[in-house]
Amino acid sequence: METRVAVIGIIVEKTQSVDELNALLHEYAEYIIGRMGIPYREKGINIISIAVDAPQDVINTLSGMIGRIDGITAKAAYSNYTSK
Repeated sequence: METRVAVIGIIVEKTQSVDELNALLHEYAEYIIGRMGIPYREKGINIISIAVDAPQDVINTLSGMIGRIDGITAKAAYSNYTSK
């Protein structure tokens, strides 16, 4: 199956939603290359980037599911790199 490399940018505005986010990321752990989180204390938000290597439909599904969590925004940026 063809996979793509992408980064999912996540903004967490409601910290009570973090448990749901972490559970979802754990569910998709096999596709996650790495994760970086930055607390932006002055604004009261957290910024997370997730690097993934997965089929495009999996990336779309994960990004969409993350974005539907209350208080969380997510967007995916895709590389042109694909592999089988």
